[in-house]
Amino acid sequence: MTTSHAGRRRDLQGLRAVAVLAVVSTHLTGWPRGGFVGVDVFFVLSGFLVTGILLNDLREAGTVRLTAFFARRVKRLLPAAVLVLISVVALGSVLFSTTRAERTLLDALAALGLASNWRFGWEGRDYFATTDVSPLQHFWSLSVEEQFSLAWPLLVLLAVATLPAIARRRRTARVVIALLALAVVVASGAAAGMLTPTDPSLAYFSTLTRVGELAVGAVIAAGAAPLARLPRAVGGLFSWLGVAVIATSFVVVDPDAAFPAPWAALPVAGAALVIAGGVGGDPRHRPLFVLTNPLVVVIGDLSYSLYLWHLPVIVFAGILLPPGPGALTITALAIVVLSVATFLGVEQPLHRMPWPHRAGRADAAPPAAGPVGAAPAVVAATSAGPTATPARTRAASARAAEPSPRPRALASRPAGWVPGQRYYPGARPPATGPDTLATEPGSVAAAPRQGVPAAVPAAATAAAAASHSPRSGIAPTGTAPGDATSLDVGPAETSPSRPTDRAESWSTWRTRFAPRAAMALATLVIGAGATVLAVFVAYGAPTLPGVPLVAAPPAAVSAQDDDALTHLQSDLAAATTANAWPELHPSLDDAIRDSSATNRAHDCFTPDRTPDASSCTWGDAGASHHLSLVGDSSAMAYAPAFARLAEESGGAWRVTTVGMYGCRFTDVLIESRDPAVTAGCDARKDAVAAMVAADPADLLVVSNAFTLARTVDGRDLDAAALASATAREVAGWVPAGRTVYLAPPPHGADLGRCFSPVTGPGACLSAVDDVWTQMESATEAQAATTGDAAISALPFTCWQGVCPAFAGQTPVRYDDTHITPAYAERLTPILRGELTSRGLL
Repeated sequence: MTTSHAGRRRDLQGLRAVAVLAVVSTHLTGWPRGGFVGVDVFFVLSGFLVTGILLNDLREAGTVRLTAFFARRVKRLLPAAVLVLISVVALGSVLFSTTRAERTLLDALAALGLASNWRFGWEGRDYFATTDVSPLQHFWSLSVEEQFSLAWPLLVLLAVATLPAIARRRRTARVVIALLALAVVVASGAAAGMLTPTDPSLAYFSTLTRVGELAVGAVIAAGAAPLARLPRAVGGLFSWLGVAVIATSFVVVDPDAAFPAPWAALPVAGAALVIAGGVGGDPRHRPLFVLTNPLVVVIGDLSYSLYLWHLPVIVFAGILLPPGPGALTITALAIVVLSVATFLGVEQPLHRMPWPHRAGRADAAPPAAGPVGAAPAVVAATSAGPTATPARTRAASARAAEPSPRPRALASRPAGWVPGQRYYPGARPPATGPDTLATEPGSVAAAPRQGVPAAVPAAATAAAAASHSPRSGIAPTGTAPGDATSLDVGPAETSPSRPTDRAESWSTWRTRFAPRAAMALATLVIGAGATVLAVFVAYGAPTLPGVPLVAAPPAAVSAQDDDALTHLQSDLAAATTANAWPELHPSLDDAIRDSSATNRAHDCFTPDRTPDASSCTWGDAGASHHLSLVGDSSAMAYAPAFARLAEESGGAWRVTTVGMYGCRFTDVLIESRDPAVTAGCDARKDAVAAMVAADPADLLVVSNAFTLARTVDGRDLDAAALASATAREVAGWVPAGRTVYLAPPPHGADLGRCFSPVTGPGACLSAVDDVWTQMESATEAQAATTGDAAISALPFTCWQGVCPAFAGQTPVRYDDTHITPAYAERLTPILRGELTSRGLL
């Protein structure tokens, strides 16, 4: 797939492979839990390579060639990314619900505008959420890298603008850039340290908190000269230590840990050690076999395409593939097929496309005659160093121009072969094409710089190689310090701006990449066939998600029965066997889009405002009885039912609904992913307690989430501990025996994932989870201990342990946890009956 060349750092390709495999594995299988830090490895590598390009420009031209730099990045990154974006939006419009398809389109536009990370951060998107995952969520890291690539060259230009022209080509410029990068590292680290505890979602996605990781790579690139003088044994030790640190971070770093500050420092340090340790070594780095073996290097070549495709395939496979042992294998196969086809048919051909055609610089020396395809060389003045005199320079040039006999050991090699390049008898030297020094996953090549001869005498090649030995600390022209490159060599070009040469360049390009395009097509065809075969083997036939087998409703359940619970159970039973979506009111799209916005008690549970009793009370203000509903968002979801109960009580009852979503009413503070909720939870519970004391309630209804939890001091709480903590929190708020613990519904299916125009309702069926059952049993036991009441949600949300997404014409939930306001109002007569049967109303 790729050809190994002398100038290529295989360890960096291996580093890409390790990083992308960790990310893909974590998203696909959930293991390793810390595999998401592979993105941080990419950040360091990108900062190193981008800065290497800029330093090369400064050394050769005394400035940064912005037009060429940005043109290379567009050709390198845009084609494959646009292909994925278009494919995801098109497929999402077919497979997703309307709401999710619209959101995916906005995600694609943000990705195209290099602003994905800001969109997700400002929305408070949870990167580690397992439900309603955007198939384009992974574009956030590409946005961060490209924002860096847009701003960093300009900052570098500003930093060296005051330096004399000669100083920009020398060590002074590298020192200035190193100091600038260090300043960015410090500032970004401080931003991460301040933002992570207060807004972890924004801290995770923000460019301000992540740019320091790219700046670490920039520091290494600026310090390549001293790093190149490290003994090889020391460099090798650094590299192996870096590999160990990265591997450790995959296991040690947890999604629940504070990130990016401080835990991102671990993978960043590991990547920095690997990159720095290899600056002065053999580009092939044979001792570092874990990163440089052929298989890992090939995966590194594919890493950009792998990264682009992996999450969309995982998300769409979750809709199309029924759960089963074969789903993982089929998904992985589809990722590989699409990645290989994109690499061969899109990424590499358009990356090497001879456009825009660059004319040679006016100050470039004319190419010397010599062996066709010899390696690019450094002009004698650069090789001699900044202290060389004109006489010595002329002498060196004269010596380099003298023809030298071809060594006998090389006599069997064709013209264009360079030492270190893999040769197969009968093979032709690779054709010349415009190369780029890539910085994203999957890059393999660096661009020969403008004005550098494409062919030089063999002696000059040897002299250039000697002058750029690892000990010199100066990379060959066209190669950033330590870049992972492959140098394309081919016939010399004497006038790249002439139409004849442009035609030859396009002809060479077509000759080179036409076979790869054919291979890409073959990969798609064969891969599609293999995928269909795998579906047959795993499931017996390529089918959409089926409907679980459930018992038929008993004959006693009749739709004509006047009992509200019986009616509802009949609708739930019918929904578990439905094979088509009915017309729902509101539609499931609207329910998902509106979320809790249409809940009349929404503002009484938000953490950013303190509720007052008057705006959160329903019914006749002069009613003789008062009911208080308190708790987290589970209580908020039930609020429309109790508000309607008060309005239908004939003036007998008024109902106050207050609490805060994410804040469980327990006497211990429960850890929340939202720091604002954790910070305000105790104060909100105190405010609600004071509200109840000021306006005593005849009946208290408490509803909290039925999930296990951890306290802010790190103690894990089981079901019994949570039930007793809730009872202690509300003890004394109302007379004994007047507290009701209302269970939330069992967790439903992820509607964002299961609801699709091409799937039936069976895809959104869910079973009652074990944790919910434990919480219900513990709550009922606690209520019995104190003489209070407990009401289970199971009879009015599920049928025989199977929970559908709708009942009759009403959506049950708008996400995997909360019931819709319309469904809550349908529960009013049922809840009234439950309370009346217990003598509480």
